[in-house]
Amino acid sequence: MGTNYGDWLKEQREAAGLTQQQLAEAAVMTRTHIAHIEAGRRVPSREDARRLDNALGTGNVLSRFLPQEEAAVPDYFESARRLEQQAVMIREFALSFVPGILQTERYARAVLSTSFPPVSEEECDRLVVTRLERAKVLDDPVTPVVWALLDEAVLRRVVGGRDVMAEQITHLVRLVERRRVRVHVVPYGVGAYQLLQGLITLMSFEDQPPLAYSEGVQVGKVHDSPSVVTRLEGAYDLALSDALPLKESAAMMQAIAKEYGRCD
Repeated sequence: MGTNYGDWLKEQREAAGLTQQQLAEAAVMTRTHIAHIEAGRRVPSREDARRLDNALGTGNVLSRFLPQEEAAVPDYFESARRLEQQAVMIREFALSFVPGILQTERYARAVLSTSFPPVSEEECDRLVVTRLERAKVLDDPVTPVVWALLDEAVLRRVVGGRDVMAEQITHLVRLVERRRVRVHVVPYGVGAYQLLQGLITLMSFEDQPPLAYSEGVQVGKVHDSPSVVTRLEGAYDLALSDALPLKESAAMMQAIAKEYGRCD
């Protein structure tokens, strides 16, 4: 066995005398996807692993030995978390909280401390670390492209105290100023609009169709049905059309941060 799952897959493929392209065709996947898995840049989904086992005649070996993620996230979010790390474009809509990949440490801690049943301080630390790990997708200056559509309530609800809110909103403003993300705010004055039902994430990829993730209280779902994804993309576009333009959104965030007492 190789030193990691990707090495192991490569060994099985070469033992079967297949090129990456031949395996991709047999497993109904793309060659790029196979290359990413072998290079350790991606963890295959369970469905990917099942197809690879079938193509290679390895029974359920590749499925059984999928890497066990230790990331502290709810089970219903695990698939979305993995996809988030692979996306080339992420479009977020948030009604209540700042999206996870844009959260500061203190804001994340304040959000996670509201968990029920309550979690220990050690568990909260682990959850915060995982959330900050997700934010590392922003370390690359270009990819993924990230847009965030925020209801004004996200900025007005005081999470963790006024200083925490000032720090969090200032962080958003700086990301906008660096042109790393686009943030648009839907002001209260808009009234009812598309997406008010909850959190939505739209993800686009280099080598697979776009997906969507929606979340409510203690439930979340990855949507891969093209018709559902198309409807959610349409709803997002409609809501975005009701939002303030980028500059006006940044100005609103700066003003609110100043109200909280901090905006450099």
